[in-house]
Amino acid sequence: MEFKDPAVKARVEQAGKLTKKIFGNKVYIRGIIEFSNCCRKNCNYCGIRRGNTSVVRYQMSPDEIVAKAEENLKHGIKTIVLQSGEDLSYTKDVLVNIIKRIKALDPECAITLSIGERTEEEYKAFKDAGADRFLMRFETADRALFKSLHPDDDYDYRIEAIKTLQRLGYETGSGFMFGIPGEAPDADDHNIALLKELGVAMVGCGPFIPAERTPMEGSGIHADLERCLDIYAKIRLAMPEVNIAAATALDAMDKGARKLSLSAGANVVMPNTTPAEYKDNYSIYERKGKLDDAIADAKKLGAELEKLGYTPLWNQRGDSRVK
Repeated sequence: MEFKDPAVKARVEQAGKLTKKIFGNKVYIRGIIEFSNCCRKNCNYCGIRRGNTSVVRYQMSPDEIVAKAEENLKHGIKTIVLQSGEDLSYTKDVLVNIIKRIKALDPECAITLSIGERTEEEYKAFKDAGADRFLMRFETADRALFKSLHPDDDYDYRIEAIKTLQRLGYETGSGFMFGIPGEAPDADDHNIALLKELGVAMVGCGPFIPAERTPMEGSGIHADLERCLDIYAKIRLAMPEVNIAAATALDAMDKGARKLSLSAGANVVMPNTTPAEYKDNYSIYERKGKLDDAIADAKKLGAELEKLGYTPLWNQRGDSRVK
């Protein structure tokens, strides 16, 4: 792509070279299963917020979740990402059972949880059951901005939860949104500094894209593709060995951006393998065009990566180098 800012172009090229030096041309594959769009929280930008009554809610049964995980494993997706809104109807015991059942299918697979805030007792139970990783984004290092986005969340509680996950031995990931209305000019630097301070093993970042029928739906998108690539590059240069996921939200903003981010520091892709009958209702942001939604699309994505010179790592966990 053509860069407007030569400094950004230089950073992206430097980050791309560093990524290749550390990871070669290898790209880790994770399969996301969005198993519930029910959420107890009321975040002002999120389409599955509690107050959005227009959402068609769904909850996959434990059998459906395990069956989809088994399908992923059979097709070489060695990391299963279980993602949902903050749905407490999936109790500790229910989730422990799901985790154990998936691990029984393949003890060498990796299970990543992205289910929001729970108690330390629950986090420990999930870890003891076989969960390997946990992703919990802090979204912004700006306390006031955090509150404007998350009216029923507490910044300090979120940060402490991330530290608790690390203490329990999870390979812990976090990240932030960029292009949030009202953010400071140096927001990216503060967000990356917090990632370094936390010492996370994996990073998930994406542009602010408000969903329809939310309080922030008219806020617009304030990050272009050049800034997206610049942020990925800055993260790679600041944290050389961390795993960086190419956010699906990039493709929602600019089709093809997710693959392009691999040249700027990303080394992980996370195809969405949620069953077709549910996927359209997991509308956390406004989606433009069709995103991957099935195993076939995951394989297609892998083939596209190969054409670009990358090697998608099927049948490999892709553990973080950061310990």
